[in-house]
Amino acid sequence: MPSFDPYERGCPSRDLLDQIGSKWAVLVLGELGRNGTSRFGHLRQALAGVSEKMLTQTLRTLERDGLVSRTVYPEVPPHVEYELTALGQTLRAPLKALTEWSVLHIEEVITAREEYDDRTERTR
Repeated sequence: MPSFDPYERGCPSRDLLDQIGSKWAVLVLGELGRNGTSRFGHLRQALAGVSEKMLTQTLRTLERDGLVSRTVYPEVPPHVEYELTALGQTLRAPLKALTEWSVLHIEEVITAREEYDDRTERTR
């Protein structure tokens, strides 16, 4: 079995980290984890600020990586639903922990940003 090290150039695990670490992927995976199967319109509404193009691109990438499944029901108009796969479900706990960390520490991060901006502004 090959050894995958995301710190090595060209390692496929680095690409995967890039994909699942993107803002919209984290939010899509989180929304599907919290609310289960969802239609495109629900996801677009739940993820304020995401464009239709970006949501489509994110869902396709997550589907290609085996994290999200897409089911099309033969109706008029077509009815499409998205849900986490078993593999996608394994990301729920790590992403929840990351989300909780960001909420818990956002005030400290905002303070650090302001202090940094003040320091760098004075040196200009």
